Amino acid sequence: MDAERFWVLWVRTMTELPRSARRVQDCAAQLGLDIAVLEMPDSTRTAQEAADACGCELGQIVKSLIFQGAQTEKPYLLLVSGTNRVNEAKMADVLGEPLARPNADYVREVTGFAIGGVPPFGHTSDLATFMDTALLGHARIWAAAGTPKCLFSVDPEALRSATGSTVVDVV
Repeated sequence: MDAERFWVLWVRTMTELPRSARRVQDCAAQLGLDIAVLEMPDSTRTAQEAADACGCELGQIVKSLIFQGAQTEKPYLLLVSGTNRVNEAKMADVLGEPLARPNADYVREVTGFAIGGVPPFGHTSDLATFMDTALLGHARIWAAAGTPKCLFSVDPEALRSATGSTVVDVV
């Protein structure tokens, strides 16, 4: 992202952030993360849209994916690189139970956010969180910030530490 576009987005964002994005910004501060939430002019709902909006590689995008334990119904948060797909059988071995894909209502209930804007922290429930090893291979990564148009960039190790994520190979 060029500096001029960043500056315009930053100034606009600091004065007009949607409530969900302000919640993410506030939670980041409580976690000790120094981030600036940006509201983009276009959708960042998908990983590709987010990468295009940020001008970064697809692999630098954090997909915050909610799964549900098929037996326990426990919610799990997987922070996955934009280029990767979760190997559900492999993750079932890691978690000790098969995974189910919950509906949008369940995601909103356990996170407080709608699909397409789920951030890696700031949820309404405590979530067991797992981070894709691929994300640690980047100097900066970008994650959703509460709405399908808001993002922030962060050091991947700082995000891992702040979220208490267990690092796993998800593919």
